[in-house]
Amino acid sequence: MALVEQSATSQSFASHRGRLAMLELSGVSQSFGGLKALSNVTLCVPERRIVGLIGPNGAGKTTLINIISGLSHPTGGSIMFDGEPLHRTAPHHITRLGIARTYQNIRLFSEMTVLQNLIIGQHARGHASVLDAMVFAPRYRREERDLYQHAQMLLKRFGLEGVAQTAAGNLPYGDQRRLEIARALATRPKLLLLDEPTAGMNPTETRTLGEQILTLRDDGIAILVIEHDMSLIHQVCDEVYVLNFGQVISHGTPNEIKADPNVIEAYLGSDDDTSA
Repeated sequence: MALVEQSATSQSFASHRGRLAMLELSGVSQSFGGLKALSNVTLCVPERRIVGLIGPNGAGKTTLINIISGLSHPTGGSIMFDGEPLHRTAPHHITRLGIARTYQNIRLFSEMTVLQNLIIGQHARGHASVLDAMVFAPRYRREERDLYQHAQMLLKRFGLEGVAQTAAGNLPYGDQRRLEIARALATRPKLLLLDEPTAGMNPTETRTLGEQILTLRDDGIAILVIEHDMSLIHQVCDEVYVLNFGQVISHGTPNEIKADPNVIEAYLGSDDDTSA
């Protein structure tokens, strides 16, 4: 299979002239012992754009998003976020810099209410000290009021007002997915990483969530979305990268990706594979 040449990727970066690159990965590699999970991955997420990341199971997609969010560090290459190096930064610092993520497997505080999940998701942005909280200082009271108001806005945005006092673990699956995205947004990110946000959703729920994702881009948030549901990719993505065996094999618009023989082969196999 022919891989995308580095010069082609450089040309794609050049095509973003006039639009600031929010996230840039250059030659990123990741090895686990003798297993090479990622090899020389170069990828760009411009500001106010939605970029898709697709590929077969085991292609390295979640490994890549874990590296960006600081859960692991690359063994090679560099990561720049908003003009600053990122590839050796701790996860909590990455959150403060303006990157938030969701997970393939939902990770809510299931015993807490929906509202509590949204409020606790904002404390990475807080400045009040433990002492401020203990004495109920004015700064603490102002901050808590602001957190509550922001949580209320997110409840309304994702249609969760009616379940604000419901334990998150008791929500229907689709509502839990929406709550996880809302909680990620509670940190007020510049870049949102979505790891299979519509997993388990029906087509109607998927399309509704796609419309909500588009409004986030309109609000100025850059988004990198991993997704197997190609209907969502076509609905929301400005451009798409395709990973296979840890390498970028294609990059273009959703329609270009759909027609790329390399992508078709990665998903369906070659004639030789099917006849073996």
